[in-house]
Amino acid sequence: MPNREAQLVEPPKDFCQRLGDGLVDDELTSVRATVEADVQNPEKPQPRDRNGATRVPETAVQLRLHRRRQRSDRHVEWRGGRRRGERRKHEHQECQSKHPRHPPYSGDCGGTHGRRIGLVRVLVLQHIACEPPGVYEDVLRERGAKIHRVELEEGEPLPDRREVDAIVCMGGPMSAMDDAELPWLAAEKAFTADSVHAGVPFWGVCLGVQLLAASLGARVYPGPAPEVGVLPVELTAEGLADPVFAGLPPVLPTLQWHGDTFDLPEGAVRLAGSPAYPNQAFRFGPTAYGVQFHVEVSPELAREWAAVPEYAEALERVLGPGALDDLIGRLEADAAEMLAHGSRLFERWLDQALVVTPS
Repeated sequence: MPNREAQLVEPPKDFCQRLGDGLVDDELTSVRATVEADVQNPEKPQPRDRNGATRVPETAVQLRLHRRRQRSDRHVEWRGGRRRGERRKHEHQECQSKHPRHPPYSGDCGGTHGRRIGLVRVLVLQHIACEPPGVYEDVLRERGAKIHRVELEEGEPLPDRREVDAIVCMGGPMSAMDDAELPWLAAEKAFTADSVHAGVPFWGVCLGVQLLAASLGARVYPGPAPEVGVLPVELTAEGLADPVFAGLPPVLPTLQWHGDTFDLPEGAVRLAGSPAYPNQAFRFGPTAYGVQFHVEVSPELAREWAAVPEYAEALERVLGPGALDDLIGRLEADAAEMLAHGSRLFERWLDQALVVTPS
């Protein structure tokens, strides 16, 4: 627990410069005052990062400023026929042109080159602007799905679960157990439990798989050490036979960037693991899936993650100062294979999801 009498440290100047020309002294003062009030309030739970450590005041200031920058640097998008403001664009055309996402596989391609899904309504739950669905969203758009994006940290409301046909839940820098600091997490977990038990197909990634596990009654907790880097994940025997994971190689490269882990919910089937974290993927019922790892992320998007203070801190703590360039280099070397696996996984899940109609 940090000393509540500690003085706030001025954020590094280079970080403030990255926030863009819109940052003014009044804005910085406002953010610092809010953080200072939180730190000095003995009744307010102290924020915990995704690695289980108490977030120091300087990091809290940086993270809030980073989120403000993201909210001010967005692109116009239309959702459900009405304008919903601006948001960051993550189409990654350059990466896609360099790395074909459909190398030869045995059997049916399973999706993007097959039937379109028309007006299937897919709810995308996003917890920070720089963690969109990546290649998963590409598949949805290629299939003609109707995407309803909800940015929970921005206070956007959850829809009636009867209004969606499938849910994609992405990652974020917070912990799945930060209910006291972020009350909307409890509502999201209740929504997830209700939806999954009603048979709504669910695809959770990183924080998303932890939220799925917690919503189904399993424990989520800090792991022994953050798992960061381009690292292998091995499929279990059940994973090799799973209708979604079948056809993938027994061991595949993935991007890891997390510190929390989870126990398997009762009745879940473990599909993949790594030496550091045995629970890397699971299935609950026929269409609720969660993966701890990333195979949807381009090198360009990973660079954006490195600008998030909590992510950068975990990266340097595990891999050492200046580790970003090496990480991006390894990601670029494996991008074609990883994005192909991500596309195939998501296509197969989407095919599986269409078989089951939510109640």
